[in-house]
Amino acid sequence: MKPTDYNFRAKDSILGLQFLFVAFGALVLVPILTGLDPSVALFTAGLGTLVFQFVNKGAIPPIFLASSFAFIAPISYGVATWGIAATMSGLIAAGLLYVVLSMLIRLKGDGFIHKLLPAVVVGPVIMSIGLILSPVAVNLAMGKTGDGSVVLVPFESAIVISMIALFVTVFFSLLGKGMFKLIPILAGIIVGYIVALMYGIVDFSGVSKAAWFAMPNFTAPEFNWQAIIFILPIAIAPAIEHIGDMLAISNVTKEDYLKKPGLKNTLLGDGLATSVAALFGGPPNTTYSEVTGAVTITKAYNPAIMTWAAIFAIALAFVGKIGGVLSTIPTPVMGGIMLLLFGIIATLGISTLIKDKTDFTCPRNMIIVSMILVFSIGGMTFNFGGVPFSGIGLGAIVGILLNLVLPQASVEKE
Repeated sequence: MKPTDYNFRAKDSILGLQFLFVAFGALVLVPILTGLDPSVALFTAGLGTLVFQFVNKGAIPPIFLASSFAFIAPISYGVATWGIAATMSGLIAAGLLYVVLSMLIRLKGDGFIHKLLPAVVVGPVIMSIGLILSPVAVNLAMGKTGDGSVVLVPFESAIVISMIALFVTVFFSLLGKGMFKLIPILAGIIVGYIVALMYGIVDFSGVSKAAWFAMPNFTAPEFNWQAIIFILPIAIAPAIEHIGDMLAISNVTKEDYLKKPGLKNTLLGDGLATSVAALFGGPPNTTYSEVTGAVTITKAYNPAIMTWAAIFAIALAFVGKIGGVLSTIPTPVMGGIMLLLFGIIATLGISTLIKDKTDFTCPRNMIIVSMILVFSIGGMTFNFGGVPFSGIGLGAIVGILLNLVLPQASVEKE
């Protein structure tokens, strides 16, 4: 039996819990920021991972699926505009877009997706995600609500707490050793939380009221065309990110998961996991690079370990006290960590362009990138049949269309 073969054993349960611990900080951050229930996110991360494993049962990559940062802005807008139930219909559609892409790859091969979504489109879309979210991070770090309209914590206290949380996150990212290097978000939350306790701004009333056993606040989706059309284009960026994650885990395990089970199956599994999560009111799922890093360090390639991580995630979702504790995390703690996270997302977009060696002396490339950034970040809005198109989704659509219609630059002869 190869190290990468699926082998479910009780002795691997501790490793599974350890991998969940690595993913925990990022996993719960998304629902906390978007108004969803962290307990539901735990449940759907575990369920989504199991769905992914079932779809890819022929050759299961050792990865864990959980809350996607790419959807923070659209979920926040959707929840505020249409409510959680309607927003979930948009997220179901986003997952189904993955399914459609997987079918197209099955029919036309892997090269199709790179032609439709090249780096010159995907890179600036990823950059837009980070840059659009940056004001939210700044407002929370200063003790305000995400839109800056209400002061929740005095600036003098908030800025100290947020900067300490930021410093600890950076410190663990750069200087942490072994497993500690893989939990910078969790470390930042813990230390920031301790500092917030010292300032006396943590309210424990939610913890005392929470039961030890409690059903997560599951929310059934409610069909809403506006939410679907608004959120659907945003799935493009994480779909491409999925390919990078599959390359990463293939390099770590020395198993080519791009061939078996192949992108046609891994992308299908990711899409179904996202749609299933939305059926319960959870955020979209994506492969977690932190867990891939943990696999690299531990050399624990057995995908059954991720089954244990999923089981523990589902079990913890029903511990009400955990949800109660998570609800007490002050906004400056989250804001400090997000200052780094959203900047990193923008930087990943730049990295995508650099890795592809995008030629910026080419007017065609400059036009595509500049239009995506300006349409995404500048606040441009188009209305089609009363449905607004704006932000990341509009930028992604503009980029795809420009890439399809603009003529390729002619090669000049010397």
